[in-house]
Amino acid sequence: MGKIYFASDFHLGVPDAETSLARERCIVRWLEQIKTDAEAIYLVGDVFDFWFEYKTVVPKGYIRLLGKLAELRDLGIKIYFFTGNHDMWMFRYLDEELGIPIYRKPIVEEIKGKKFFIGHGDGLGPGDKGYKMIKKVFAFRLNQWLFARIHPNFGISLASYWSGRSRKKNNKTPETYLGKENEWLYLYANKKMDTEPVDYFIFGHRHLPLDLVLKDGKTRYLNLGEWMNFNSYAVFDGEKVEIRFFEKPPVNVHYTD
Repeated sequence: MGKIYFASDFHLGVPDAETSLARERCIVRWLEQIKTDAEAIYLVGDVFDFWFEYKTVVPKGYIRLLGKLAELRDLGIKIYFFTGNHDMWMFRYLDEELGIPIYRKPIVEEIKGKKFFIGHGDGLGPGDKGYKMIKKVFAFRLNQWLFARIHPNFGISLASYWSGRSRKKNNKTPETYLGKENEWLYLYANKKMDTEPVDYFIFGHRHLPLDLVLKDGKTRYLNLGEWMNFNSYAVFDGEKVEIRFFEKPPVNVHYTD
């Protein structure tokens, strides 16, 4: 009976090759450390800052991470991959090569007697109508087919450039806590629990490690943070879930007493 690990928002590929490689090596060290007691690992979106699979071509690089994931699967550790807003064009590669199932929408999963609502978090909650429209455009099969007609040398380079522009701009400083009334995933979880009773909501996307109690005083919303500033993740030991930090001092994670 091992532990269950959750991590998201590695954003491998930005802001430059050297920085991304150092982050990738850090992530591999973390996976090497947890493999001794991991039963399952949930990668909850934006593992890659950009990803597009052609029929016989995938983006160059990330061999250290992919090799480590292959090793963990060969050891019998279950791995689940959720697409985020940056790697939504992940199709069948991980499933076919490594036996890692891919989820495009949030799921409800019972784990060791507790119910988890797990998803990347993009497009959920109030507001952000512009992104929600763009997501529908990117998810439209015809648009994916048309993009696949572009030669990989140009298509991947172009998409990686545009994907990286916003990420470079927005990660100069870590995110800050906005208060419950402005944390839109907290608001979404508070509303969702009325129709989907669970013990934990687990999201990424927010880029800030958070652990907040919802309106019923017991259900918790946890955001996994990211690996550009925090190296944060969550672990469930069968009794409780807590946020931890790998090779980084703990930051001020916000709780509700």
